[in-house]
Amino acid sequence: MFKITHIKLVQFRNSHSAEFSFESRIAAVCGLNGVGKTNLLDAIYFLCFTKSYFSKTDANSVEKGSLGFKITGMFSKTNDEIPVSVILRENNRKELWVDKVQISPFSSHIGKFPVVFIAPDDVIMITGASEERRKFIDTILCQLDHGYLAHLIRYNKHLQDRNRYLKNVSGGFVNDVLLDAFDEQLIASGQFLLEKRKVFLEGLTANIQGLFSYISSDKEIPMLTYAPSTSKDNYKADVLKARQRDIMLQRTSVGIHRDEIEILLNEMPFKQVASQGQKKSLLFAMKLAEFESLRLHFGYEPILLLDDIFEKLDQERLKKLLEWVTIKNQGQVILTDTHHQRVSQALGDISLPFQLINL
Repeated sequence: MFKITHIKLVQFRNSHSAEFSFESRIAAVCGLNGVGKTNLLDAIYFLCFTKSYFSKTDANSVEKGSLGFKITGMFSKTNDEIPVSVILRENNRKELWVDKVQISPFSSHIGKFPVVFIAPDDVIMITGASEERRKFIDTILCQLDHGYLAHLIRYNKHLQDRNRYLKNVSGGFVNDVLLDAFDEQLIASGQFLLEKRKVFLEGLTANIQGLFSYISSDKEIPMLTYAPSTSKDNYKADVLKARQRDIMLQRTSVGIHRDEIEILLNEMPFKQVASQGQKKSLLFAMKLAEFESLRLHFGYEPILLLDDIFEKLDQERLKKLLEWVTIKNQGQVILTDTHHQRVSQALGDISLPFQLINL
């Protein structure tokens, strides 16, 4: 079984210095709001992704008044013990160490320690802008396919360069040769990413629908459809056709960064017609489908991190979710709650051993 057995935080978020050991497959971290439950889960995620689940800026994860942080964890994989450390130095330079070897680039680490994080605000994947749904798909595919990750990194860099050039033109002379070069680079990666997303989502949707039905016992099933801004065959022509518009808008208007993942219920936009219960059920179905994709790919369960789920689900949905993550899933589960009596009762009803960590 793949798991984390120990973690130490130094100057990370609100922890000046803290250590935790995970002795059971299922661990419940309990305490009042603000004591660091979510930060502990985020530190585990940091070791697996070299970044925070919540913040885009590493500096936001530094303890107030400090100049850097260090997270050290011990992972167990097929009976091998693997130490992993992420260090943010005073000069804002980040280091990754795996088994006493410094790793560079960080992208080579993605997918080596698979993890799935489920947090209350993740419902924005359903209710928010298309960027959130693209991020969901990209996060899975980047762990499954390093070729996809490499193309996504290149695409985002070329997109940033092209948009910077368009902003600098400001009605002046336009170098079409330079734009041709930008377009060629964007199109090559864009076509690859588009096809990967399209094929992957087709398979993922059936899994999401099955999990949604299991969690909610709902007869109405949502449909997820990939709606790209162009197609693989028309990609180059559509980018060229949009060039004058892009110059006027000062940004790139066609490409995989504009694609949508539509979610419908009875042929209507899901976020407009779904109940709060249905939205929460779909969120967990999407995340557990992510979990299943990683499990099938790697041949073992990723670590599952569940933040504050007891506050967000009704009793029936919570029972179904806990059954799935603790019984159907045989991997490590670390969850948080504000009331240790509530979590002890819920996990006790499942009759499985668990560890209670009180903060």
